[in-house]
Parts: sequence; C-alpha cells; structure tokens
Amino acid sequence: MEQNNIKQIRIEDDDYPQMLKEIHFPPRLLYCRGEILSEDINAVAIVGSRKCSLYGMRVAEEFAYELAQRGITVISGMARGIDSAAHRGALKAGGRTIAVMGSGFNHIYPRESEGLASEIIRSGAVLTEYSFEMKPLKMNFPKRNRIVSGMSKGVIVVEAAKKSGAMITVRFALEQGREVFAVPGRIDTAVSGGTNQLLQTGAKLITNVDDVLEEINVFIDEKKDLSIYQKEEKIVVSSEEEEIIDVLRNEPGIHVDDISKNVNKSSNMLSKTLLKLETDGRIRTLVGKRYELIKDR
Repeated sequence: MEQNNIKQIRIEDDDYPQMLKEIHFPPRLLYCRGEILSEDINAVAIVGSRKCSLYGMRVAEEFAYELAQRGITVISGMARGIDSAAHRGALKAGGRTIAVMGSGFNHIYPRESEGLASEIIRSGAVLTEYSFEMKPLKMNFPKRNRIVSGMSKGVIVVEAAKKSGAMITVRFALEQGREVFAVPGRIDTAVSGGTNQLLQTGAKLITNVDDVLEEINVFIDEKKDLSIYQKEEKIVVSSEEEEIIDVLRNEPGIHVDDISKNVNKSSNMLSKTLLKLETDGRIRTLVGKRYELIKDR
C-alpha cells in the first residue's frame, strides 16, 4: 500500500465522506488513492450503460463537464461507456471527479482504464472497499454501487437498460433519499429502456445542468466561458500524438488494435497518449475501443 500511495480511511476518520456515513451498511474501511476534500460533499453521480450510444457518451461527458465547471464533484464507477465519459468530462473541465471501483487496486477494471485512473487520482480520488488483491468479481459491482450513490446528492442516469447496474444504483439512491434524474432516450432502443421507465415512474427529466442544481439546492458561481470541444488555445502535440491523429484522420472509428499496428506500438503503451488526446479534446472514445478525431486543428 505504501509503495502504491494507497491510504486507508476508516469510518471514524475525519476525511471519511460525511454523506456515506449516513447510508445503510456503509463500508467500515475505504482504500483510497488521491484525496477526498470537504468540497466533495457537493457531488453528483453520473451512471449508465457500458454499451452506450455516441449520443449517450456525448451527453454524459457534457453534463460532467458543466457540473465540474460549477464546482460539483462528479462520481462514477470508471466502467466502459457512460462512466468513463463522465470522468473524462470532469477532467476536461479541470474539476474534481471520484471513481469507485468494484475490485482492489492490483486489479483495476477494465484494464484499459488504468490511464484514466491515473488522471483521476491527480484531480480527485479512486476509492474501493476491497483489499489490494481483490479481483473484479461480478458480485462486487452491485455492492459497489451503494457507495456511488451514497457519496452523491443526486444520481443522473444516461442510457440504461431496465436490468442493469445503473438501475441498481438508482435503487440504492432511492433507499438513501437521494435525487434521481434521467436523460430521455430513444424509445426504440433497449439501452434507453431503463431511463425512460424511470421518467414514467417519477424521476426528474433533465436537459441541462441547471435542472440538477436547482433540485439538489446547490448554487455555485456562474460557469466559465469554456467549451469542451472549442478551446481557443493552440495545443502542442508530440510526434507520437501526431501519428495517432494522422491515423484517425484517415480512418475514423478505427479500433485501438489497428491504431497500434499503424504506429507500431503496443495498446498498453498507447493508452496514456490516447487519454491525453481525449483530455485535450482532440479525440473521443467510441463503443468497442474505437476512436475518432473530434476536431482537426
């Protein structure tokens, strides 16, 4: 733990998340990399499908970006799809984000999120209730979801099937007295079945961040005049980044393994560079480990 800068936070410690103490069956011990701050009491969770649409990923990222700009901490589970998009949105805004894992730190899951975890640690925290060697067992993730909702004042659901981990998080949120918000989705796709059902049964329909902040009674200073995809500053790219950009310019939506072949580097070696390009707003992740160029600068 010392070698990996992992610290233990016990439920009686001052830096244990206050709202988490209030839930049924709070974890007695958390393992943490990064820092939990007092300002993290103003937190909103964003959850949804791993197999989301491009629309869902964009919405999750934009909501997270706007929340982070307003000083709200974004919490999610670092899974593929909606979770990762939410973390990336908060990082792009220079805000705080916290990831809650369903495994120990020696088994970051999914494996391609190792680079994302490193970025989150620099401006927030990665948490787990599981010891260092715990593998990402299927039964761990539903239990993990009570922490995601427990640390949040509200939960935003972006694209979730009727039977999904996101809906389990919603159940925990309702038991904990948290607000539940849903982004409306297409009626002809299974991935929106859960979110649309939530709207039918009383979840608050949201179309912008103000809808969320008004409901949870958090009012922060006006947002900065920034955009996720339109930054005026010139971003300097390395030769390796330029190689990847050239590949995506010629083959949009290319799989990470094919990028690896084109630039003659392993997928693991590419992960950090790909994450930096995402954080800079140059590329975005698509479903199935594919990437595309956002804007050619």
